[in-house]
Amino acid sequence: MALTAGQIAQGQLDAYNVQNLDRFCAYYADDVVIADYRGTENCQGLAALRDRYAKVFAEFPGNQVVLLGRIILGNTVIDHEEVRRAPDAVPFYVAAIYTIAGGKIARCEFVKA
Repeated sequence: MALTAGQIAQGQLDAYNVQNLDRFCAYYADDVVIADYRGTENCQGLAALRDRYAKVFAEFPGNQVVLLGRIILGNTVIDHEEVRRAPDAVPFYVAAIYTIAGGKIARCEFVKA
């Protein structure tokens, strides 16, 4: 049985929070695009995604995301997230907009506050 869009978004978030790079990347399409909302594409392809998040996990071993809210509309998932780079760090907030295609995250755009 295929995963729902919400299960895909949750699975990658759970993998992110335990910094399991292989499991995290398994939720993304080979040609994934990571971008600023309606702006610059920061990362293209699974190899680039893997490299990017390997660096994030190495630089911020205490990094955690708390899901504050989620909207699911068809193949689009919008997560409101609180991000802390370390347990005592000042948080920052993002909206992550995931587009699901073929059972994987094909695109993710971030709105940062």
